[in-house]
This record gives sequence, structure tokens and C-alpha cells, in this order.
Amino acid sequence: MEPKDRPVPRKSLGSGSSIHYGSFVNSLSSLTPKAEEKEKPAISPRRAYVAVAVLCYVNLLNYTERYTIAGVLPNIQKFFSISDSTAALIQTVFICSFLLLAPLFGYLGDRYNRKYIMIGGLGVWLVTALGSSFVTESYFWLLMLLRAMVGIGEASYSTIAPTIIGDLFVGNQRSAMICVFYLFIPVGSGLGYITGAGVATLTGDWRWALTITPILGVVGLFLLVFFCPNPPRGAAETHGKGVAGQSSYKEDVKYLLKNKSYVWSSLGVTATAFLTGALAFWMPTFLSRAQVSQGIREPCVQEPCNPIDRCSIPRHSHHGLQNGNGFNKVVCLCSLYSYIFGAVTVVTGIVGACLGSGLSRRFRDKVPNADPLICAVGLMGSAPCLFITIFVASASIPATYVFIFFGELLISLNWAVLADILLISVLHLLGDAGSPYLVGAVSDAISRSKSATPEWSFRSLKYSLLICPFVGILGGLFFFITSLYIAEDRKVAAQLVEGTPSPQQGPASVPTMEMSTEGIK
Repeated sequence: MEPKDRPVPRKSLGSGSSIHYGSFVNSLSSLTPKAEEKEKPAISPRRAYVAVAVLCYVNLLNYTERYTIAGVLPNIQKFFSISDSTAALIQTVFICSFLLLAPLFGYLGDRYNRKYIMIGGLGVWLVTALGSSFVTESYFWLLMLLRAMVGIGEASYSTIAPTIIGDLFVGNQRSAMICVFYLFIPVGSGLGYITGAGVATLTGDWRWALTITPILGVVGLFLLVFFCPNPPRGAAETHGKGVAGQSSYKEDVKYLLKNKSYVWSSLGVTATAFLTGALAFWMPTFLSRAQVSQGIREPCVQEPCNPIDRCSIPRHSHHGLQNGNGFNKVVCLCSLYSYIFGAVTVVTGIVGACLGSGLSRRFRDKVPNADPLICAVGLMGSAPCLFITIFVASASIPATYVFIFFGELLISLNWAVLADILLISVLHLLGDAGSPYLVGAVSDAISRSKSATPEWSFRSLKYSLLICPFVGILGGLFFFITSLYIAEDRKVAAQLVEGTPSPQQGPASVPTMEMSTEGIK
């Protein structure tokens, strides 16, 4: 049965009870073997797994739609005649609206029917995403407005869906299901590149690419209505009864700011978001310009920028067949280049997340600070791969994809591990909300130093992307510092979960840790 649509109070850690609601508490309790022995889900396993499948499907569509724009970015730039920094604003306004509304939907999700909120948000997402495909060249401001509204619709879903999964499962099952949910982020991102490039190529109009995910989203809307439950908050631990009591948001934040491992891991996550945001938005365009620089593809001078029709290499190359204009048409090769980056993103996302999760489970009991160390190794290891990627792109596209593969694989180690780390959405304001614009602004500043040519356009974006490897190293250092504090902080938090005050605090002064997954992007 659905709970009544009225505010539902929550149990805080300061109440003295051993039942607590919130992702940080839940993830810590999932590390305790006793959790699965004592607690049985209130909803049948079959129904819970169906609900997770539905939520993962919609999450896949969310990220496919988000990165379809990146897959057709060169077309958008030619269509509206906009610079790199202006083009990056398309992603920035989307992320900013997403993040500014996420706390509101988190608040509403804690107090009202979460299923209805998701359905309403998904409806807004469908209408505005589809509306983006009808914008004409003189109305770029309307495209920006619609992308901002797409972010609002997606915020209502992305902030609430993980909490429903958290209330359907307990212990290691909860961690596994949330990990699967976030696994669809890189998978959806990769499919977004493929969808954007593929549909734009087939139709000759990038705007058709924006119609695919809204159509599939209608199916997701019906699935949400009929197959997604709205379990009471904390239902997995309370056998469907929910939790009571409420804590202060100010107390939550005050406690977390005193938690050293939380502060340093937050900085690490911000660096990760910056890195992934910049690469996800700009790498397809960078690779396209690299092909122009090598002579593999003719520069796009008029939209549509069809990767097949304008794909050519110098006369003396051994690829393809020579035509009368002195260029070899390499339809298969260039068409393949259009989709490789998307495929690499999908594969590295799946393999990296599974590998990171496996390493975490293997070493967590033996090495208490294994999780942040895995994140540190992943980010710092990706930095040289990205550095080589940026410079080898002007010489060899196949070699570039090899280093992109290893760079993204190392970054993807963090996906499964970060699923259990408490995040707040403001971190992304400094991460993937600003990184595409910063890279675009630096690229524009460099390009203005010389006359505009396709070669200089490539080099300006190349030099601006050098920000990414250095941010990766910085993020790795943040996670390494986290590893110095996390073991002790986890012990204190585990004591709070069990209702036992830490040695430094008495029962009356135990702060709350009510932050929920509704702050996770």
C-alpha cells in the first residue's frame, strides 16, 4: 500500500534509537554483517528487483539524453554560430538548474510521496527535452531555457530514486543495488554519444537526435506508474513501519564539516566531477577536431556536420579508395570513429565499476582505508593517460582511443566506491557544472591569440584540456588524505549507528548524520 501523502518525520541519531534513516547511516550499516541477519525487506524481493530495473532504465535514459548534446556539439556550434564557451553554457545551465533544485526535491522527497514527485518530474523532463528539438537557429536563448528546465525535471528523479532503492534493500544487497543504479551513468553517457552521432548522421539534422530519449521516456513513465512502489522511509530496517523523529539540517552540516574524511573526500569527489564533466562534454569534439588536424576529415564549414559525407584522408594514405578530388573516402573508418568514444565509455564504465567494487570488497576487511585508496590510485593513474591522450591525438587517432580507454577505466574505478560515500550536490557546482565552461572559455581565449583556422581551433581546445590531468592528480591527493582519517571516522559513525555514543561525546550531545542520498547526483 502507498503511504499517505503527508510529511513523514524521520529518526535522527540523536534520538538514542538504533533505527536511523539516511544514506550514510545505511551504507555504514551495510558494512555490518549483522544487518542482513536482523533485517528483512518489507516489500517482496521480486517486486523490489522489478522496481530497481525500472529505476535503472529511467536513469539510463536520463544520462543518454544528457550526453546526446555532446555527441552533436559540432553541429550545434555551426547551427547557432557560437564559440566554445557559449556552447559549454548549454551543459552548465542544465547542471546548475539540476543542482539548485535538487535540495528542494530532496526536502519534498523526505516528506511527501516520492513516486508522485518522480512521475511529475519525469513528465517535465519529457516535454522540455522534446521541445529542445524544435528550436530554430535564431532562438539559442530558448534552447538554454529548455535545457535548464530539463535539469529541473531530472533533478526530481535523480535525487529521489536512490533513496527508494535504499528503502527496498538492506546490507550488502543495498550497496549492490545502488552500485548497479549508478553503473548506468557511464553506460547512458556512452549511449548518448552514439545516439547523437548516429541519428544526426542518418537524418542530416542534429535536432532529430534529441527526440529519441523522450520517446523512450514515455515507456519509462508508464513503468514508473505501474511498477515502482513508494516504500515508507526506512522501511527495509523497520519492516515497513518507517521511522520517526526529525533532525536539524544545520546540525547535520555542522557535524559533517568536523568530519575530516568527509571534507577531504568531498574535495576528491569535486575533482572527480570536474574531470569527468569536462571530458564527457568536450572529448567527442576534441577527437573530431583532431581528425581534421590530421586530414582524416574535412573541416565542417556548414551544418549539418556529417561525419560520413565529409570524411576523407590525404591522397597517399593506404586507407580506403582514392577518388577524383585527391582524397580517399573512408566511410567505414570515419563512421567507426564517430561511435568508438561512446562504446569506450560504456565498456570502461561497466568494467571499471565492477573492478572497483571487487577490489573494495576484497581489501575492505584487510585494509580499513581501501576505498579512498582505490579512488586515489584511479584518479592519479588516469592523469598520465589523459596527458598522453591529449598530445597523441594530433598523430594517431587509434592510439588516442587506447589511452582514452585506460584513462576512463581508471576513473571508473571510483563509480562503485563512491556509491557508498555521502555526497552533497553543491560539490558538482564546483565540478561538472563549471568545468565544461572553464575549458571552453580557456579554449576561446587561446584561439583569439591567432587567426581562426581549423588547426588552431584544435590546438586551442587541446591546450585547454590540459587542465584535466592536473585536476586528476589533485583529486588523487585529496582521496589519499581521506585514507588517513576514514578508519577512525568510520568507527565513530558505526558507534552512532548502533546507538552507542562515541568516547568523545555523551548521549545528549551526539550530533545527527541525517544527510540522504537525495543529495547525490
